[in-house]
Amino acid sequence: MLHSLEKMLRNLDGKSYKMYKQIEGSYEEEWFQLHIDYVQGDPFAAPTRIRWVIPKSFVAFEEEWVGTKARKIAFVDYMTRQLASELVRISGRHSQQSSGKPDSHHGLTKGTGNSGLAMMDTPGQEMLERSSIAILKHHLDIRMTIGLPAAGRRILGLNAIQMLCNQLPLALKKIGASLDHASLQAQLMLADQQEDIRTFLRTNGYIAFVANGSILPRESGISNRPMHASQAVAFQSPASMEIEIPVRHRSAPIAGMGIRRGVTVIAGGGFHGKSTLLRSLERGVYPHIAVDGREFVITDTDAVKIRAEDGRSIERVNIQPFINHLPFGQDTTAFTTENASGSTSQAANIIEALEMGAKAILIDEDTSATNFMIRDQRMQALVHKEREPITPYMDHVRQLYEKQDVSTVIVTGGSGDYLEVSDQVIVMDAYVPQDATLQAREIVQSYPSHRSSDLEHEIDLMTSSRKLDSRSLMIPGSKQKVEAKNQTTIQYGRSWIDLAFLEQLLETSQTRAIAYALLWLQKQRKKNQSVSEAIDAVYTQIEERGLEAISPYYGAHPGDLAMPRRFEIAGALNRYRLLRMQ
Repeated sequence: MLHSLEKMLRNLDGKSYKMYKQIEGSYEEEWFQLHIDYVQGDPFAAPTRIRWVIPKSFVAFEEEWVGTKARKIAFVDYMTRQLASELVRISGRHSQQSSGKPDSHHGLTKGTGNSGLAMMDTPGQEMLERSSIAILKHHLDIRMTIGLPAAGRRILGLNAIQMLCNQLPLALKKIGASLDHASLQAQLMLADQQEDIRTFLRTNGYIAFVANGSILPRESGISNRPMHASQAVAFQSPASMEIEIPVRHRSAPIAGMGIRRGVTVIAGGGFHGKSTLLRSLERGVYPHIAVDGREFVITDTDAVKIRAEDGRSIERVNIQPFINHLPFGQDTTAFTTENASGSTSQAANIIEALEMGAKAILIDEDTSATNFMIRDQRMQALVHKEREPITPYMDHVRQLYEKQDVSTVIVTGGSGDYLEVSDQVIVMDAYVPQDATLQAREIVQSYPSHRSSDLEHEIDLMTSSRKLDSRSLMIPGSKQKVEAKNQTTIQYGRSWIDLAFLEQLLETSQTRAIAYALLWLQKQRKKNQSVSEAIDAVYTQIEERGLEAISPYYGAHPGDLAMPRRFEIAGALNRYRLLRMQ
């Protein structure tokens, strides 16, 4: 019972912070269980991990809420948002009372460091699979992190009683009693509809869909929230590209623009919405919440955004289809460098994505190496092929689709040669898309480029599979520090992995899961596994035991992990500078 925890905290009041360790364990009340799985050793250290196990009946749980994987993700997302919002409300930063006693008027009393902090993994605009809540047979397992109250490095026992025995249980009870079932049902039905659209795309030859009325622009360059509808141009499909998709829970189908498999060019003047459309497509690999504006922007989950990445390391990647006969005879069938150029990095990024099973490549010329994308007729005349190591993407794009079934969506405002190899052309005009496919074909006929293909080596995915040397993932010493410092940086032992150019990585919770996935791979020490097989093993582990199974804190049930895609795990692995391939 909680009275035993309360008694313990009263006895600990004023004592050394390290003695908080005594409260680790499980406590049971009439309607919940509290599990204190890990207690921080210092008020400035990583926070304490706790779990609340409550019966499903407490929220009038219905099994249909989690009848599919998409619904389960949507349910956990909804509940996590509600709880996280309530924790923000009760643990907002306020000045501590001079007496140091609990302040019942201002949420959780604060002290030194992270004292009084109570939080859950807070979702953004997307609905991701998370470890924040586990759905058990008869219960919900709710994971939180808290900062146990302290004054200096002395325990504030009375504050801890208020936090653990009063306010947090009251917060849970409030959510259970006031759960908005209609709002929850709306999110679950949205998840159904998003899955219906994905199924339609897969079975009808499309790689993406943008619904009419979608709000694609964001409120600012540093925000993922939608621009206010009064300021944004709502998306409207060209009539020739408009499709209708029947979905559940609606009497009428959803209409919008379908992008077919093949090669799609997005053109238009500067600042007219080309890159905004592409960014929406790259985020469309994830489901979005209803108020995002892009909830019905759906993209093939195996679509990968590719860009140049000067300075990244590359380990034994077969970039020969793109880069060949380098000066001084450097081998490009197993290309290795500590400091890649724009063209070699973009070539490696594509091959690595294909190695992981990418079915669509998304490219914006603004973030690409120009000489990797195109070599026009005049440049071919000036620099003959025998003196040019680079075969541009232009010469591979058709072969990728026709022989490997890998589509491409490319944003270009400066290279008209891509019109010649396109299946469909979209021109953005003041954020309004127009189908310019027929016009583009007329232009190609009227203004032939006369450039010749530089293609020498086709992309052969069978020769692009590398074997992971798991020994290179080992971290020297007994203290194996692996941590996501932020969304774009992982500390792996004494190394730092920079993920800033993985543009489909959304949040630190995904990065944390990636860091733990690398550590899990190191501990497996499997031999002769390809990169793809190694990452498959990670997902098999997650499928069998849950997302938290890859965490070094598995026994403490970490609630701060979100599911990354295999492409981003591979992206981190490939950017680890000590990586070695067999």
